[in-house]
Amino acid sequence: MAIQWYPGHMHKAQKEVREIFNQVDVFIEVLDARIPFSSENPLVAQIRKDKPTIKILNKTDLADPEKTREWQDFLEQQKQVKTLAFNAQQSDKREQVLQLIKKMVPEKADSVKTIYALIIGIPNVGKSTLINAITGRTIAKTGNEPAVTKQQQRIKLEENIILIDTPGMLWPNIENENSGYRLAITGGIKETAFELPDIASYAAEYFLQAYPAAVKERFKLTELPHSDIELLEDIGRQRGCLRGGGMVDLDKVSRLFIMEYRDMKLGAMTLETPEMIEEEWKEVERIRAEKEAKKQAREEAKKERRSRHKKNRR
Repeated sequence: MAIQWYPGHMHKAQKEVREIFNQVDVFIEVLDARIPFSSENPLVAQIRKDKPTIKILNKTDLADPEKTREWQDFLEQQKQVKTLAFNAQQSDKREQVLQLIKKMVPEKADSVKTIYALIIGIPNVGKSTLINAITGRTIAKTGNEPAVTKQQQRIKLEENIILIDTPGMLWPNIENENSGYRLAITGGIKETAFELPDIASYAAEYFLQAYPAAVKERFKLTELPHSDIELLEDIGRQRGCLRGGGMVDLDKVSRLFIMEYRDMKLGAMTLETPEMIEEEWKEVERIRAEKEAKKQAREEAKKERRSRHKKNRR
């Protein structure tokens, strides 16, 4: 699914991050624990290069605990990367974050030099809630709508630790279309960028495969349907999401289904695993190669036309 939502302030934020790169000692990237890969901005990896990075898996109360541990192990295989699991109900993470920042920059930790930590993340990932938790006061504006923070700000955490906050940033091209669906399901992008029945259908298909017992229990099903559409229609009839002639209102039931997932009424569920991403990325690379081959073919055809044109003019 193509995502067409890349507001101007996100481009501005990305430019500002590049401009202050040399000043930054450690990156703090906030990820959604339900979609650790899909909520990871590939531009951040390009910008940060080999600088120390703390990846905070946020909203762990909404995610499958076992899958969160798998993701932490997977992410920490990357060079100069440490992880921390967090959710808004935890109020004891401040010291852990501060100690981890110091551990990542030992040459400055025991000196009077200031450590600059840049905190970054996609819209609606919970970055502002995390900032308020680790500062112990309300500094960053929070909200359920993507793109609440609009400009960069600097926050003193300790005498020699400055946190630089940035607006949430998406990236212009989401190559893995599965990531587009997952971002939409979890609320990482505004609803104007997608069709609700599309993402509800995607979510229903995944939940039937990954969490069948939870689906069966939540919707009081005697047996599981065979397809995503059958599931949505069963729920629609059960919950009265109907229109004229007793037909299921797909828009209405899709909204209900997605909101029940976001409100955790289906339970704590993670939408992707490292193994899934590795398989999906093979497909992304295949599509990349196919596009490159077509581009090369067009270039060759263009050269051939120019060559024939020159011969004809002689």
